[in-house]
Amino acid sequence: MPLLEVIQTRQISASIRLTDSTATQVDQYAAFIRASADDVVEQALSYVFTKDRDFQEFLKSPEAQKITPTLRIRKPAANEAAEPGVRKPVSAASLPTQAAASVAGSKA
Repeated sequence: MPLLEVIQTRQISASIRLTDSTATQVDQYAAFIRASADDVVEQALSYVFTKDRDFQEFLKSPEAQKITPTLRIRKPAANEAAEPGVRKPVSAASLPTQAAASVAGSKA
């Protein structure tokens, strides 16, 4: 059963680098849950951020508000900015051959 449930929302474009093996696994996991590689990365990071207690404490500190951004965010073109920001959720129920996905740790 997949560990991630993918729900599409308004997104920005950013550039990151991955090792070959990680990039391959992202693509494989995306195929496994029938989602995009972008969705896998988004949900995996979101999962880690919510489960890391030390990071959650850091977010409450003044230091968290003073970070220097290092993520390379691509500015949208004029025609991209006009697109609607929220899309339908991708769920296992909408896919006839996939069982329902759930977020790991939801029973923990």
